[in-house]
Amino acid sequence: MIEGKTLEQWQAEYPLLELIRGYEPVLWTGGKTYGADETIRALPLGKEDVLAAEVRLRRFAPYIARVFPETESGGGIIESPLTGAPDMKQAIEEMFMVPLEGELFVKEDNKLAVSGSIKARGGIYEVLKRAEDLALSAGMISEDGDYSVFAEDRFKEYFSQYSIVCGSTGNLGLSIGIMSAELGFNVTIHMSDDARAWKKEMLRSKGVNVVEHSDDYSKAVEQGRLESEQDPKSYFVDDENSKTLFFGYAVAAVRLKEQLAEQNIKVDGNHPLNVYLPCGVGGGPGGIAFGLKVIFGDDVHCYFAEPAHSPCMLIGMMTGCHDRLSVADFGLDNKTAADGLAVGRPSGFVGRLLEGLIAGVYTVSDNQLFRMLALARITEGFKLEPSALAGFMGPAVVPDDGGNTIHIVWSTGGEMVPEAVWQEYYETGKAML
Repeated sequence: MIEGKTLEQWQAEYPLLELIRGYEPVLWTGGKTYGADETIRALPLGKEDVLAAEVRLRRFAPYIARVFPETESGGGIIESPLTGAPDMKQAIEEMFMVPLEGELFVKEDNKLAVSGSIKARGGIYEVLKRAEDLALSAGMISEDGDYSVFAEDRFKEYFSQYSIVCGSTGNLGLSIGIMSAELGFNVTIHMSDDARAWKKEMLRSKGVNVVEHSDDYSKAVEQGRLESEQDPKSYFVDDENSKTLFFGYAVAAVRLKEQLAEQNIKVDGNHPLNVYLPCGVGGGPGGIAFGLKVIFGDDVHCYFAEPAHSPCMLIGMMTGCHDRLSVADFGLDNKTAADGLAVGRPSGFVGRLLEGLIAGVYTVSDNQLFRMLALARITEGFKLEPSALAGFMGPAVVPDDGGNTIHIVWSTGGEMVPEAVWQEYYETGKAML
Protein backbone atom coordinates (compact mmCIF):
# COMPACT_ATOMS: atom_id res chain seq x y z
CA MET A 1 0.00 0.00 0.00
CA ILE A 2 1.17 3.53 -0.86
CA GLU A 3 -0.47 6.20 1.30
CA GLY A 4 -3.53 3.98 1.73
CA LYS A 5 -3.91 2.99 -1.94
CA THR A 6 -2.69 0.12 -4.05
CA LEU A 7 -0.42 0.79 -7.01
CA GLU A 8 -3.30 -0.13 -9.32
CA GLN A 9 -5.53 2.48 -7.65
CA TRP A 10 -2.85 5.15 -8.03
CA GLN A 11 -2.40 4.37 -11.72
CA ALA A 12 -6.15 4.37 -12.33
CA GLU A 13 -6.41 7.82 -10.73
CA TYR A 14 -3.26 9.19 -12.39
CA PRO A 15 -2.71 7.40 -15.74
CA LEU A 16 0.54 9.31 -16.32
CA LEU A 17 2.10 7.18 -13.57
CA GLU A 18 2.34 4.21 -15.91
CA LEU A 19 4.66 6.15 -18.23
CA ILE A 20 6.52 7.65 -15.27
CA ARG A 21 7.14 4.18 -13.82
CA GLY A 22 8.53 3.11 -17.19
CA TYR A 23 11.02 6.03 -17.10
CA GLU A 24 9.34 7.57 -20.14
CA PRO A 25 9.74 11.37 -20.49
CA VAL A 26 6.36 12.99 -19.79
CA LEU A 27 4.74 16.42 -19.56
CA TRP A 28 2.18 17.21 -16.84
CA THR A 29 0.28 20.47 -17.25
CA GLY A 30 -2.16 20.19 -14.39
CA GLY A 31 -0.87 23.38 -12.81
CA LYS A 32 -2.33 26.88 -13.17
CA THR A 33 -1.18 29.78 -15.32
CA TYR A 34 -3.72 32.38 -14.23
CA GLY A 35 -4.90 34.22 -11.11
CA ALA A 36 -1.37 34.73 -9.77
CA ASP A 37 -2.08 37.94 -7.87
CA GLU A 38 -5.07 36.45 -6.08
CA THR A 39 -3.15 33.25 -5.30
CA ILE A 40 -0.16 35.15 -3.89
CA ARG A 41 -2.36 37.38 -1.73
CA ALA A 42 -3.61 34.24 0.03
CA LEU A 43 -0.05 33.06 0.81
CA PRO A 44 1.98 33.85 3.94
CA LEU A 45 4.82 35.15 1.72
CA GLY A 46 4.76 38.07 -0.67
CA LYS A 47 6.52 40.71 -2.73
CA GLU A 48 7.77 42.61 0.31
CA ASP A 49 9.77 39.54 1.40
CA VAL A 50 11.47 39.32 -1.99
CA LEU A 51 12.31 43.03 -2.05
CA ALA A 52 13.66 42.87 1.51
CA ALA A 53 16.04 40.10 0.42
CA GLU A 54 17.23 42.23 -2.50
CA VAL A 55 17.96 45.13 -0.11
CA ARG A 56 19.92 42.85 2.23
CA LEU A 57 22.06 41.58 -0.64
CA ARG A 58 22.84 45.18 -1.61
CA ARG A 59 23.91 45.91 1.98
CA PHE A 60 26.40 43.04 1.72
CA ALA A 61 27.65 44.03 -1.75
CA PRO A 62 30.68 46.02 -0.44
CA TYR A 63 31.76 42.98 1.59
CA ILE A 64 31.29 40.57 -1.33
CA ALA A 65 33.32 42.86 -3.61
CA ARG A 66 36.09 42.98 -1.01
CA VAL A 67 36.48 39.24 -0.36
CA PHE A 68 35.61 37.93 -3.84
CA PRO A 69 37.55 40.12 -6.33
CA GLU A 70 35.76 38.52 -9.30
CA THR A 71 32.62 40.39 -8.19
CA GLU A 72 34.29 43.79 -7.93
CA SER A 73 33.36 44.92 -11.44
CA GLY A 74 29.69 44.30 -10.60
CA GLY A 75 29.92 46.15 -7.32
CA GLY A 76 29.63 42.96 -5.27
CA ILE A 77 26.30 41.97 -6.80
CA ILE A 78 26.34 38.28 -7.75
CA GLU A 79 24.29 38.02 -10.94
CA SER A 80 24.33 36.05 -14.18
CA PRO A 81 23.87 37.22 -17.78
CA LEU A 82 20.73 36.76 -19.85
CA THR A 83 21.99 35.54 -23.21
CA GLY A 84 20.22 35.11 -26.52
CA ALA A 85 20.64 31.62 -28.02
CA PRO A 86 19.41 31.75 -31.66
CA ASP A 87 21.65 28.91 -32.87
CA MET A 88 20.56 26.65 -30.03
CA LYS A 89 16.95 27.50 -30.85
CA GLN A 90 17.47 26.44 -34.46
CA ALA A 91 19.20 23.23 -33.36
CA ILE A 92 16.28 22.33 -31.05
CA GLU A 93 13.82 22.99 -33.88
CA GLU A 94 15.74 20.69 -36.20
CA MET A 95 16.38 17.94 -33.67
CA PHE A 96 12.79 17.69 -32.43
CA MET A 97 11.03 18.94 -35.55
CA VAL A 98 9.07 21.58 -33.64
CA PRO A 99 8.70 25.21 -34.68
CA LEU A 100 9.76 27.75 -32.03
CA GLU A 101 8.29 31.06 -33.09
CA GLY A 102 9.49 33.12 -30.12
CA GLU A 103 13.03 33.96 -29.05
CA LEU A 104 15.17 31.69 -26.87
CA PHE A 105 17.29 33.08 -24.03
CA VAL A 106 19.49 31.38 -21.46
CA LYS A 107 19.83 32.63 -17.88
CA GLU A 108 23.42 31.64 -17.25
CA ASP A 109 23.47 30.83 -13.53
CA ASN A 110 26.34 28.51 -14.38
CA LYS A 111 28.37 31.75 -14.49
CA LEU A 112 27.34 33.05 -11.06
CA ALA A 113 30.44 34.17 -9.19
CA VAL A 114 31.79 32.45 -6.06
CA SER A 115 30.21 28.99 -6.48
CA GLY A 116 29.26 28.71 -10.17
CA SER A 117 25.64 27.59 -9.87
CA ILE A 118 22.09 28.66 -9.09
CA LYS A 119 22.77 27.73 -5.45
CA ALA A 120 24.94 30.84 -5.16
CA ARG A 121 21.65 32.72 -4.89
CA GLY A 122 19.88 31.08 -1.97
CA GLY A 123 22.86 29.46 -0.27
CA ILE A 124 25.01 32.56 -0.08
CA TYR A 125 22.02 34.70 0.90
CA GLU A 126 21.09 32.46 3.84
CA VAL A 127 24.65 32.41 5.18
CA LEU A 128 24.86 36.20 4.87
CA LYS A 129 21.57 36.64 6.72
CA ARG A 130 22.79 34.34 9.51
CA ALA A 131 25.98 36.39 9.80
CA GLU A 132 24.00 39.63 9.84
CA ASP A 133 21.62 38.37 12.53
CA LEU A 134 24.53 37.37 14.78
CA ALA A 135 26.45 40.60 14.17
CA LEU A 136 23.39 42.76 14.84
CA SER A 137 22.65 40.86 18.06
CA ALA A 138 26.25 41.35 19.20
CA GLY A 139 26.17 45.07 18.39
CA MET A 140 28.98 44.66 15.86
CA ILE A 141 27.10 46.27 12.95
CA SER A 142 24.04 48.39 12.21
CA GLU A 143 21.89 48.03 9.10
CA ASP A 144 22.99 51.45 7.85
CA GLY A 145 26.68 50.66 8.42
CA ASP A 146 29.45 49.71 6.03
CA TYR A 147 29.16 45.95 5.63
CA SER A 148 32.67 45.62 4.20
CA VAL A 149 33.80 45.37 7.86
CA PHE A 150 32.54 41.75 7.81
CA ALA A 151 35.90 40.97 6.19
CA GLU A 152 37.79 42.04 9.33
CA ASP A 153 39.44 39.43 11.55
CA ARG A 154 37.26 40.35 14.55
CA PHE A 155 34.18 39.14 12.67
CA LYS A 156 35.87 35.89 11.63
CA GLU A 157 36.98 35.32 15.20
CA TYR A 158 33.46 35.93 16.48
CA PHE A 159 31.80 33.64 13.92
CA SER A 160 34.31 30.86 14.61
CA GLN A 161 32.35 29.89 17.74
CA TYR A 162 29.30 29.13 15.53
CA SER A 163 28.61 26.28 13.13
CA ILE A 164 26.63 25.98 9.92
CA VAL A 165 25.37 22.58 8.75
CA CYS A 166 23.71 21.57 5.49
CA GLY A 167 22.65 18.46 3.56
CA SER A 168 23.36 18.71 -0.16
CA THR A 169 23.69 16.80 -3.43
CA GLY A 170 26.60 19.10 -4.26
CA ASN A 171 26.02 22.65 -5.50
CA LEU A 172 24.19 23.96 -2.43
CA GLY A 173 26.99 22.51 -0.34
CA LEU A 174 29.52 24.43 -2.43
CA SER A 175 27.76 27.77 -1.98
CA ILE A 176 27.12 27.23 1.75
CA GLY A 177 30.63 25.89 2.35
CA ILE A 178 32.54 28.57 0.45
CA MET A 179 30.58 31.47 1.95
CA SER A 180 30.52 30.10 5.50
CA ALA A 181 34.25 29.36 5.48
CA GLU A 182 35.03 32.84 4.16
CA LEU A 183 33.07 34.44 7.02
CA GLY A 184 34.82 32.25 9.59
CA PHE A 185 32.05 29.79 10.51
CA ASN A 186 32.75 26.13 11.18
CA VAL A 187 30.85 24.37 8.41
CA THR A 188 29.80 20.77 7.82
CA ILE A 189 28.16 19.51 4.64
CA HIS A 190 26.38 16.14 4.66
CA MET A 191 26.37 14.46 1.23
CA SER A 192 25.37 11.11 -0.22
CA ASP A 193 28.12 8.78 -1.46
CA ASP A 194 27.03 9.24 -5.07
CA ALA A 195 27.50 13.03 -5.02
CA ARG A 196 30.29 14.14 -7.37
CA ALA A 197 33.76 13.45 -5.95
CA TRP A 198 35.19 16.72 -7.27
CA LYS A 199 32.57 18.73 -5.36
CA LYS A 200 33.52 16.97 -2.13
CA GLU A 201 37.21 17.57 -2.81
CA MET A 202 36.65 21.25 -3.56
CA LEU A 203 34.75 21.72 -0.31
CA ARG A 204 37.46 20.00 1.70
CA SER A 205 40.06 22.24 0.06
CA LYS A 206 38.14 25.23 1.50
CA GLY A 207 38.36 23.80 5.02
CA VAL A 208 34.82 22.40 4.99
CA ASN A 209 34.02 19.18 6.89
CA VAL A 210 32.31 16.82 4.41
CA VAL A 211 30.37 13.86 5.86
CA GLU A 212 29.42 11.14 3.38
CA HIS A 213 26.35 8.90 3.71
CA SER A 214 25.65 5.59 2.02
CA ASP A 215 21.95 6.48 1.75
CA ASP A 216 20.42 9.04 -0.62
CA TYR A 217 20.11 12.81 -0.38
CA SER A 218 17.11 12.73 1.99
CA LYS A 219 19.07 10.72 4.55
CA ALA A 220 22.01 13.10 4.33
CA VAL A 221 19.66 16.00 5.07
CA GLU A 222 18.07 14.12 7.97
CA GLN A 223 21.42 13.34 9.56
CA GLY A 224 22.62 16.91 9.09
CA ARG A 225 19.49 18.26 10.77
CA LEU A 226 19.83 15.88 13.73
CA GLU A 227 23.48 16.81 14.24
CA SER A 228 22.74 20.51 14.13
CA GLU A 229 19.86 20.27 16.61
CA GLN A 230 22.25 18.93 19.24
CA ASP A 231 24.36 22.11 19.27
CA PRO A 232 22.76 25.44 20.32
CA LYS A 233 25.43 27.33 18.35
CA SER A 234 24.77 25.36 15.18
CA TYR A 235 22.56 26.60 12.37
CA PHE A 236 21.01 24.20 9.87
CA VAL A 237 20.38 25.33 6.29
CA ASP A 238 17.29 23.38 5.24
CA ASP A 239 16.99 23.16 1.45
CA GLU A 240 13.56 21.57 1.81
CA ASN A 241 11.89 24.09 4.13
CA SER A 242 13.93 27.28 4.40
CA LYS A 243 12.09 30.52 3.68
CA THR A 244 15.39 32.38 3.80
CA LEU A 245 16.86 30.27 1.00
CA PHE A 246 13.59 30.72 -0.87
CA PHE A 247 13.79 34.52 -0.75
CA GLY A 248 17.43 34.50 -1.85
CA TYR A 249 16.44 32.57 -4.97
CA ALA A 250 13.39 34.78 -5.56
CA VAL A 251 15.56 37.91 -5.91
CA ALA A 252 16.54 36.52 -9.33
CA ALA A 253 13.17 37.68 -10.66
CA VAL A 254 13.86 41.30 -9.69
CA ARG A 255 17.19 41.14 -11.52
CA LEU A 256 15.65 39.41 -14.55
CA LYS A 257 13.08 42.18 -14.92
CA GLU A 258 15.93 44.71 -15.09
CA GLN A 259 17.80 42.63 -17.67
CA LEU A 260 14.75 42.26 -19.89
CA ALA A 261 14.18 46.01 -19.75
CA GLU A 262 17.83 46.66 -20.64
CA GLN A 263 17.41 44.48 -23.74
CA ASN A 264 14.08 46.16 -24.64
CA ILE A 265 12.22 42.86 -24.29
CA LYS A 266 8.55 43.49 -23.61
CA VAL A 267 6.65 41.18 -21.25
CA ASP A 268 2.86 41.39 -21.17
CA GLY A 269 -0.23 39.36 -22.03
CA ASN A 270 0.72 39.35 -25.71
CA HIS A 271 4.41 38.68 -25.02
CA PRO A 272 4.44 36.05 -22.24
CA LEU A 273 7.48 34.41 -20.66
CA ASN A 274 7.90 30.64 -20.59
CA VAL A 275 10.60 29.81 -18.02
CA TYR A 276 12.08 26.31 -17.71
CA LEU A 277 13.72 25.45 -14.38
CA PRO A 278 15.68 22.27 -13.52
CA CYS A 279 14.25 20.88 -10.28
CA GLY A 280 15.65 18.68 -7.53
CA VAL A 281 14.14 19.03 -4.07
CA GLY A 282 12.51 22.27 -5.29
CA GLY A 283 14.04 25.08 -3.25
CA GLY A 284 15.96 26.86 -6.02
CA PRO A 285 13.44 26.58 -8.84
CA GLY A 286 10.60 27.10 -6.38
CA GLY A 287 12.04 30.35 -5.08
CA ILE A 288 12.75 31.66 -8.57
CA ALA A 289 9.28 30.65 -9.79
CA PHE A 290 7.69 32.40 -6.81
CA GLY A 291 9.69 35.54 -7.51
CA LEU A 292 8.75 35.43 -11.19
CA LYS A 293 5.04 35.14 -10.38
CA VAL A 294 5.33 37.99 -7.87
CA ILE A 295 7.02 40.23 -10.44
CA PHE A 296 5.31 39.18 -13.72
CA GLY A 297 2.01 37.68 -12.53
CA ASP A 298 0.01 35.89 -15.20
CA ASP A 299 2.47 36.98 -17.92
CA VAL A 300 4.95 34.27 -16.90
CA HIS A 301 4.49 30.48 -17.06
CA CYS A 302 6.96 28.44 -15.01
CA TYR A 303 7.80 24.81 -15.76
CA PHE A 304 9.90 22.49 -13.61
CA ALA A 305 12.20 20.00 -15.36
CA GLU A 306 13.22 16.72 -13.68
CA PRO A 307 15.15 13.56 -14.61
CA ALA A 308 12.92 10.66 -15.64
CA HIS A 309 14.50 8.61 -12.85
CA SER A 310 13.85 11.25 -10.14
CA PRO A 311 10.46 12.92 -10.82
CA CYS A 312 9.72 13.68 -7.18
CA MET A 313 8.15 17.14 -7.66
CA LEU A 314 6.04 15.92 -10.57
CA ILE A 315 4.58 13.06 -8.51
CA GLY A 316 4.12 15.28 -5.47
CA MET A 317 2.34 18.10 -7.31
CA MET A 318 0.31 15.86 -9.62
CA THR A 319 -1.12 13.86 -6.70
CA GLY A 320 -1.24 16.72 -4.21
CA CYS A 321 0.60 14.49 -1.73
CA HIS A 322 3.91 16.38 -2.02
CA ASP A 323 6.51 15.11 0.49
CA ARG A 324 4.27 12.25 1.63
CA LEU A 325 5.33 10.37 -1.51
CA SER A 326 8.75 9.32 -2.73
CA VAL A 327 9.78 8.10 -6.17
CA ALA A 328 10.79 4.84 -4.47
CA ASP A 329 7.12 4.27 -3.57
CA PHE A 330 6.49 3.73 -7.28
CA GLY A 331 9.56 1.60 -7.94
CA LEU A 332 11.77 4.33 -9.41
CA ASP A 333 15.50 4.08 -8.67
CA ASN A 334 16.43 7.80 -8.35
CA LYS A 335 19.63 7.16 -10.32
CA THR A 336 20.64 9.90 -12.76
CA ALA A 337 23.71 11.60 -14.18
CA ALA A 338 22.03 14.86 -13.17
CA ASP A 339 23.36 14.56 -9.62
CA GLY A 340 21.99 17.95 -8.57
CA LEU A 341 18.48 16.72 -9.38
CA ALA A 342 18.81 13.22 -7.86
CA VAL A 343 16.17 13.70 -5.19
CA GLY A 344 13.57 11.09 -4.26
CA ARG A 345 11.21 13.19 -2.11
CA PRO A 346 10.27 16.82 -2.88
CA SER A 347 10.02 19.78 -0.57
CA GLY A 348 6.49 19.84 0.82
CA PHE A 349 6.90 23.51 1.65
CA VAL A 350 7.67 24.42 -1.97
CA GLY A 351 5.12 22.07 -3.52
CA ARG A 352 2.22 23.31 -1.41
CA LEU A 353 3.20 26.97 -1.76
CA LEU A 354 3.37 26.79 -5.56
CA GLU A 355 0.32 24.62 -6.20
CA GLY A 356 -1.54 27.50 -7.81
CA LEU A 357 1.47 29.05 -9.51
CA ILE A 358 3.25 26.35 -11.53
CA ALA A 359 2.17 25.71 -15.13
CA GLY A 360 3.58 22.19 -15.34
CA VAL A 361 6.40 19.71 -14.84
CA TYR A 362 8.17 17.61 -17.46
CA THR A 363 10.84 14.91 -17.29
CA VAL A 364 13.90 14.20 -19.41
CA SER A 365 16.13 11.17 -19.91
CA ASP A 366 19.85 11.24 -19.15
CA ASN A 367 20.52 10.67 -22.85
CA GLN A 368 18.57 13.82 -23.66
CA LEU A 369 20.59 15.74 -21.08
CA PHE A 370 23.90 14.64 -22.61
CA ARG A 371 22.73 15.39 -26.16
CA MET A 372 21.65 18.87 -25.06
CA LEU A 373 24.97 19.37 -23.27
CA ALA A 374 26.90 18.74 -26.47
CA LEU A 375 24.46 20.76 -28.57
CA ALA A 376 24.68 23.76 -26.24
CA ARG A 377 28.46 23.69 -26.46
CA ILE A 378 28.56 23.33 -30.24
CA THR A 379 25.95 26.00 -30.99
CA GLU A 380 26.52 28.64 -28.32
CA GLY A 381 29.69 27.67 -26.44
CA PHE A 382 27.93 26.97 -23.14
CA LYS A 383 29.81 24.82 -20.61
CA LEU A 384 27.15 23.17 -18.45
CA GLU A 385 26.84 20.13 -16.19
CA PRO A 386 24.14 17.51 -17.02
CA SER A 387 21.54 18.74 -14.52
CA ALA A 388 21.73 22.25 -16.01
CA LEU A 389 20.48 20.96 -19.36
CA ALA A 390 17.06 19.83 -18.13
CA GLY A 391 15.58 23.23 -18.89
CA PHE A 392 16.66 23.12 -22.55
CA MET A 393 14.07 20.44 -23.31
CA GLY A 394 11.28 22.82 -22.30
CA PRO A 395 10.79 24.64 -25.61
CA ALA A 396 10.66 21.27 -27.39
CA VAL A 397 8.05 19.63 -25.14
CA VAL A 398 5.82 22.50 -23.94
CA PRO A 399 3.30 23.63 -26.58
CA ASP A 400 4.00 27.14 -27.84
CA ASP A 401 0.90 29.33 -27.52
CA GLY A 402 2.04 31.76 -30.18
CA GLY A 403 4.86 33.53 -31.95
CA ASN A 404 5.40 36.14 -29.25
CA THR A 405 6.43 33.78 -26.43
CA ILE A 406 9.83 34.50 -24.87
CA HIS A 407 11.50 31.24 -23.85
CA ILE A 408 13.98 31.45 -20.96
CA VAL A 409 15.98 28.37 -20.07
CA TRP A 410 17.62 28.50 -16.63
CA SER A 411 21.10 26.96 -16.86
CA THR A 412 21.87 26.10 -13.27
CA GLY A 413 25.53 25.06 -13.09
CA GLY A 414 28.69 23.86 -14.74
CA GLU A 415 31.33 26.57 -14.56
CA MET A 416 33.23 24.89 -11.70
CA VAL A 417 33.24 21.38 -13.17
CA PRO A 418 36.88 20.23 -13.62
CA GLU A 419 37.87 20.28 -17.28
CA ALA A 420 38.58 16.54 -17.48
CA VAL A 421 35.19 15.70 -15.98
CA TRP A 422 33.39 18.13 -18.26
CA GLN A 423 35.21 16.83 -21.34
CA GLU A 424 33.93 13.35 -20.51
CA TYR A 425 30.37 14.74 -20.33
CA TYR A 426 30.85 16.45 -23.67
CA GLU A 427 32.26 13.43 -25.47
CA THR A 428 29.38 11.31 -24.15
CA GLY A 429 26.84 13.79 -25.48
CA LYS A 430 28.57 14.36 -28.81
CA ALA A 431 28.56 10.62 -29.49
CA MET A 432 24.77 10.61 -29.06
CA LEU A 433 24.03 13.43 -31.50
